[in-house]
Amino acid sequence: MNRQHIVVATDLTAESIALLESSDGFQVTCVPPKTSNVRAALPDANAIITRSDFKLDAPLLDHAPDLRLIARMSAGLTGIDIDYATERGILVMNTPGVSAIAAAEHTLTLMLALNRNLPAVHESLREGWWLFDRQQQVGVQLHGKTIGIVGLGRVGHRVARLCLALGMNVLAYDPYIREEQVDDRRIVLASLPELLGVSDYVSMHVPTSKETVDLFDENSLRLMKEGACFINTSHGGVIKESLLADALKDGRLGGVAVDVWNEEPPFNSPLIGLDRVIHTPHIGDNTIEARQDLSLQIVQQVIDALDDRDYRNVVNMPLLPGVNFAEIRPYMQLAESMGALQHILARSPIRRIAIEIIGDDMNGLIKPMTVGILKGMLAPILGDHVSYVNAPVLAAERGWQITQAKGIKISEYSNVITCQATLDDGEEISIAGALLDRQKPYILQINDYRVHFEPRGYLLIMGSYDRPGVIGQVGSLMAENGINIASWHTGRAEPGGNTLTVLNFDEALPEALMDILMQQDFIRHVHQLRI
Repeated sequence: MNRQHIVVATDLTAESIALLESSDGFQVTCVPPKTSNVRAALPDANAIITRSDFKLDAPLLDHAPDLRLIARMSAGLTGIDIDYATERGILVMNTPGVSAIAAAEHTLTLMLALNRNLPAVHESLREGWWLFDRQQQVGVQLHGKTIGIVGLGRVGHRVARLCLALGMNVLAYDPYIREEQVDDRRIVLASLPELLGVSDYVSMHVPTSKETVDLFDENSLRLMKEGACFINTSHGGVIKESLLADALKDGRLGGVAVDVWNEEPPFNSPLIGLDRVIHTPHIGDNTIEARQDLSLQIVQQVIDALDDRDYRNVVNMPLLPGVNFAEIRPYMQLAESMGALQHILARSPIRRIAIEIIGDDMNGLIKPMTVGILKGMLAPILGDHVSYVNAPVLAAERGWQITQAKGIKISEYSNVITCQATLDDGEEISIAGALLDRQKPYILQINDYRVHFEPRGYLLIMGSYDRPGVIGQVGSLMAENGINIASWHTGRAEPGGNTLTVLNFDEALPEALMDILMQQDFIRHVHQLRI
């Protein structure tokens, strides 16, 4: 078995490296997180593990023809060209929430330091001044103050609980959170303008996305309570640092605490060195405990993904949040086999694909099963270049129209997926499939033919005329050539019409035998495939 090459371009803990190296089938190369070192290691790499400060753009990814996985040892994905990775079929994963405790505690540390003006009084004493200006060194208490938390995810929620413990009033703005999802009624949901107008502290805890880049602008700052403090430990793109610097200088803001930056390192940031600014070098998750947890989690995620066991926290794969991949994998395998059958039966190019899902067992699985069908259709054409990640992109490039439809049911089963492909010549091919005991995939029907077979191994799809002796002739032909038939399933639309037969073999049929079969007068068409 070929060993899969994993490039580690970050500081994993010793325990994590040992876990990687002790796993079967992996070769591990650790390199400094510099572009030149990483580029040299990428040509035969199958996976790379990096931190948030390393850029993986399209030119660098072009040096990695065999790359299957990018693993980011943080929640943020800044610097990864996800669109290009998706086109290439490369999985991109992160580790959301692992460092939530560390990030929340760092947020509180910044608030407390800002509140008591700790950097200034520290420097004052170091320079030999004891209570040089007591009025200038006076702080304020957090107790009784109001914090506005923008983004009530894992980190935001932990910050809220810490602030509640200090006796603060907690407001939160998150357009994706409903009131019934908030488990502590002391956390009050508010609109963003409402929150900004009354909060003494505004703390950012939003993910990196197109929606949150420049989320805070000049108008947002004007809405803030005069003298309030702004804290950002989420991502630098949430606000331009020049706006914060201007708001500090003109007295609209009482203080700023920043751990993340527009550019890292922030050599040109206007915030560096300003009074009433506390700045740290992106260390929100830099604790002993968080580093260990992050290292172990990303390594286990990589091992599971490369071994095709699980795809936790893959951001560009059509899996439902919180769904165990092991549970839905049989459904996706069923969908892939249906796609492979559609491809082999299509006599002209596919143009439209309509998919219908019926039954509670498959409720909510339309997206992953659609991707499975597309992968099954495209794999015979593109081979290893197609994956669950890029199948929709490749289908769109071919101009395929994909819809979720109703009313194409061709089977009486209560839990079934049906895929109908429309070809260039107007012909339609409908295939229905289901899982037995939610584990074993079965094809139930192809067009009007009920066949009920397990799509695995070497299959022969044979269209013939419904006449006496066909089974005997085919059986004799196989016996003469030393071919053992593992299973035989025949369906017919009507007596004396046409039949569709699916045979399962232990090995592929020789081309010469396929030629003999196609010459038989009872054969309409015959195809061979392996699933």
